[in-house]
Amino acid sequence: MLPIADINPRRRVPILTWGLIAANVLVFLWQLTLTENGLQQVFNEMAAVPRNATALGWFAPETLLDIIRSMFFHGGWDHILGNMLYLYLFGDNVEDRFGYIAFLALYFISGFVAAYAQIVIDPTSPIPMVGASGAIAGVLGSYLVLFPGVRVRGIIPIGRVSAMQEWPAWTVLGMWFVLQLINGVGSLSVASDYGGGVAFFAHIGGFIAGVVLTFIFKAIIPQPPNDQRREMLYERSKRYPL
Repeated sequence: MLPIADINPRRRVPILTWGLIAANVLVFLWQLTLTENGLQQVFNEMAAVPRNATALGWFAPETLLDIIRSMFFHGGWDHILGNMLYLYLFGDNVEDRFGYIAFLALYFISGFVAAYAQIVIDPTSPIPMVGASGAIAGVLGSYLVLFPGVRVRGIIPIGRVSAMQEWPAWTVLGMWFVLQLINGVGSLSVASDYGGGVAFFAHIGGFIAGVVLTFIFKAIIPQPPNDQRREMLYERSKRYPL
């Protein structure tokens, strides 16, 4: 399923979610001004590369900075559009529930865990890790814990036509995670020098980090009462009928 909407209200303007999307888009527009060789050089020198992180040390200042920069680089139009779609759909409600500081912490901690998960799997890989996928995977894991039953509307391709379907979030995001696990296990048999497509273990690590952090934050940050939550969903469903 390609998700296009979730029937989920929010109480505040998602400033950080929109700000992260804007930052990613601006960096990508800058990437478009570079030549192919120039862009590859930027990735090699400024993004996280497992081989470099292993040599320098996981927590060396340069490694930490490389990981942060990697979260804003993208490999192409399909890469950034897919990532920003998921961040736009699911980030606002997580930010709304936890507030600005906790949401930002969840996003970047998940991104770091994602990077380290991929480095552990392939510590000698010379391939730069680029993209916000790991951090966004943390947002998806958080959304799954917070809103498992919220309806997510999406498009399912069936042959040459597409059908609009609506599934609960636990199905959509759970299937996404299972797919990452399957592809991640399959990628273990591919040599790092020739694989280099998708960092599936970064997705897995980021998702798990988001789940764990969400349980921690839920115990610390007051959550809206269930009756208020149900009322918000009811009002949203009236404004956006199915």
